[in-house]
Amino acid sequence: MLIIINGEERTVSHSLLRDILVELDYPLSGVAVELNGTILPMDTYESTEISAADRLEIVCFVGGG
Repeated sequence: MLIIINGEERTVSHSLLRDILVELDYPLSGVAVELNGTILPMDTYESTEISAADRLEIVCFVGGG
């Protein structure tokens, strides 16, 4: 399935957001996801279905000191 991630077209083999994050090697914690302009709560990642042509913005939090 073809979706847009951070402005780039990407092909993924899963439809659940959680599975897409794992497939693309994103962490399951410390990450924020926006789906078609709406920020998703982390507790919905396991139940959110992604459709072809959806737009995801994925941001990973990085700690520093």
